[in-house]
Amino acid sequence: MSLPQSYRIAILGATGAVGAELLDLLAERQFPVKRLKLLASSRSAGQRVPFQGEELVVEEVNERSFDDIDLVLASAGGSTSKAWASKIVEAGAVMIDNSSAFRMDAQVPLVVPEVNPDAVATHQGIIANPNCTTILMAVAIYPLHQVQPIQRIVAATYQSASGAGARAMEEVKQQSKAILAGEAPQPEVFPYPLAFNLFPHNSPLNEAGYCEEEMKMVNETRKIFGVPDLRVTATCVRVPVLRAHSEAINLEFATPFSVAQAREILSQAPGVKLVEDWQSNYFPMPIEASGQDAVLVGRIRQDLSHPNGLELWLSGDQIRKGAALNAVQIAELLAAQGLIRVPERAAVGTKG
Repeated sequence: MSLPQSYRIAILGATGAVGAELLDLLAERQFPVKRLKLLASSRSAGQRVPFQGEELVVEEVNERSFDDIDLVLASAGGSTSKAWASKIVEAGAVMIDNSSAFRMDAQVPLVVPEVNPDAVATHQGIIANPNCTTILMAVAIYPLHQVQPIQRIVAATYQSASGAGARAMEEVKQQSKAILAGEAPQPEVFPYPLAFNLFPHNSPLNEAGYCEEEMKMVNETRKIFGVPDLRVTATCVRVPVLRAHSEAINLEFATPFSVAQAREILSQAPGVKLVEDWQSNYFPMPIEASGQDAVLVGRIRQDLSHPNGLELWLSGDQIRKGAALNAVQIAELLAAQGLIRVPERAAVGTKG
């Protein structure tokens, strides 16, 4: 995407796993950066980070951090996003937020560029990046939904340590070493050992027995698809994989949806890579999805229990498409439509 204007950008949460990926993607996709500011907590301030031949110093975020910024890519957690959102918008910048803080706010668009790109035009200074599992699923199933509306979604997720950040990934490595050495694994980031183990997602449970992660998939998918009563249920599981999530998806339609048609649609869908070798029993795997932009989709088959059901399997990089890439793609949409503030004109689509 060729963008004529260059922008003053801040990454809030620059030293985390997603922050590092944002830096790589801005360079890789040649996003027009006029100036880049790296922001984090006092613990990370002073760190030096390489970017396009330069060495940038991480700054502690403060009241004046956003005065000279057009776009903020925020990935420092919900409490941090809430704490600084008003300052960002008042400064005239646009915030693309990777936390859950604003996803279900009716005034904030929740965007997956392959699904609802037009939603960016409605922003009032904040755009929310969906949950990683929601993004990966939406990219894979929306092309089918466009042909025949989905009636019901049943999802089971197999979520890697990367979803809990860089420290969680390191914890799994250390736990693996400990177990192989005959020692007891020590959990710190997670409540239980994840190496050589798995457990249902440890986010808080509601009265119905669904955890917060599962309800994100339910509510966010409804909002992104624009179908408030879409029937969605999910079971989210944390598995001992370092990077990239996988999902088993069951879709129900009003009438039969042929496997051949679904395969043809997904083979041409944006953001999707079809991975199927039935003779070799070879389908998407997280080890191959890691580092890739595309969501790998395969094992598309008829649901034997329901004439209108389809089954599919996917793997996608949680840090990349599930977080950082989706945010940068949103930034590209904003830039292409002139919806990021630039020095030569007043802010567009923001309040302040």
